[in-house]
Amino acid sequence: MNESLSGYLADLGYAAGWRVVRAAPEPVAAGVFRAGATLAARREGAGVRQLRANLARVLGAQRPAGTEIDPAELDAVVAAGMRSYARYWCEAFRLPAMDPLALHARVDPAVQGVAHLDQALDAGRGVVAALTHSGNWDVAGAWLVRALAQRGRPATFATVAERLRPDSLYRRFVAYRESLGFEVLPADAGARTIATLVARLRAGGVVCLVADRELTAGGVSVRLFGEPARLPGGPAQLARHTGAALLPFGGWFTPDGWGLRFQPPVQVPRERSSVAVPAATQALADAFAADIAAHAEDWHMLQPIWSADRDTSVTEAAVR
Repeated sequence: MNESLSGYLADLGYAAGWRVVRAAPEPVAAGVFRAGATLAARREGAGVRQLRANLARVLGAQRPAGTEIDPAELDAVVAAGMRSYARYWCEAFRLPAMDPLALHARVDPAVQGVAHLDQALDAGRGVVAALTHSGNWDVAGAWLVRALAQRGRPATFATVAERLRPDSLYRRFVAYRESLGFEVLPADAGARTIATLVARLRAGGVVCLVADRELTAGGVSVRLFGEPARLPGGPAQLARHTGAALLPFGGWFTPDGWGLRFQPPVQVPRERSSVAVPAATQALADAFAADIAAHAEDWHMLQPIWSADRDTSVTEAAVR
């Protein structure tokens, strides 16, 4: 299919989703998405196959060396993972119409580690909140916007968005996240975006970055669940450059809402050193692994992130 035509059709599909899904009763919409997830898991397309490979690493790392994973167990986690991913999209289409107070009430009130956020902000430091593609990261952002307002701080944070094609689809996603209170900066604006992030952090603000997948050929080499992978070095570089606290920020689904957790800050030396950013990024990878392992089915990683998969081009599923 022509790339411009496929992009146009994708834009139409997302536009219809935001109109139709939010208008449908929640149980109906959730049931349709759940059925679609079940069908997708059975068909085992490229994205599902990559999810299976990724989750096999997560499960395997939690077992004694040489212990094989029960295929039935892996099947069940993959199926649950696809249902979780479908739930994310169903919620994404409905979020702009949700009552912010009702949304906030469905977040587990015992947000773990929120003291780490308060300590950094009270000390006048900026915060780099680094997330994985787990649970509903848009809900995590919406919660954070209201939490900042409750603390008498600007009710927004800065984040970065990958440039999608066509541009109308990119603008649609930017408008969606801006409606939740996010300040969205383009990933392809280079120095201009970096300068804005630095300014926000030096002013004591918050920057949120989804940081469990490197979109370029660069990144920082880490070990994730015992295997080589590459993660973005941006979160650690921003923290080192500005003195901001680097907080791993995880999320997962609960039966009728969402759980969130801030882990203790990752230490990033301020002095210039060739090992400062790699060491901090490895510590971030370790924190990510702890959150992912605790809620493996809620990690929506349908793309290759381990070096072995990227090198052999297992798949580059077009999933946003």
